[in-house]
Amino acid sequence: MRLALREQLLAAMFAGVIAVSAQIVIPLGFIPLSLQTFTVGLTATLLGRRTGSWAITLYLLLGFIGLPVFAGGKSGIGVLFGPTGGYLIGYLIASLLIGSLLKKGAWSYWYVIVINFLGFILALIIGSFWLSTVANLTITQGFSSGFLPFLLPEMIKAVGVGILAVWLKRRLPEKYFYFV
Repeated sequence: MRLALREQLLAAMFAGVIAVSAQIVIPLGFIPLSLQTFTVGLTATLLGRRTGSWAITLYLLLGFIGLPVFAGGKSGIGVLFGPTGGYLIGYLIASLLIGSLLKKGAWSYWYVIVINFLGFILALIIGSFWLSTVANLTITQGFSSGFLPFLLPEMIKAVGVGILAVWLKRRLPEKYFYFV
């Protein structure tokens, strides 16, 4: 994947924004509630599939090499293979889904909200399966602790992403969104 310098810089900046937003945390047991998902959705929505997924990959690499960018200032390979690792990998897959579907559809508020919510649900499903495996929980226990408590917050985040992204796209010049 070859990205122009401008796209690489945008991806790096958004990776930094994701890292900062991950530090806004409400602890809820195994899986913390953070602003990270909101920023992942905004990144995928504004930057598109290619650049958005590269931004999230950069974010994951920063955490992998030891920079404290994951929720609560955590980092390292242990986090990626720990209970929250599935959610982190799910963000990358969700960004691919969000970016792909937004490229094909109209940019209405409802469409962007629904696509982001679908992406967030996908990340929650992947994360819940991972949580069940790593924490040695049943699927029911994994979903009851890693999926259900996050449905309403993810819906609220999807609405926020939809409103902000469509508002920005309508007000900024088209040259900023040539890759979406």
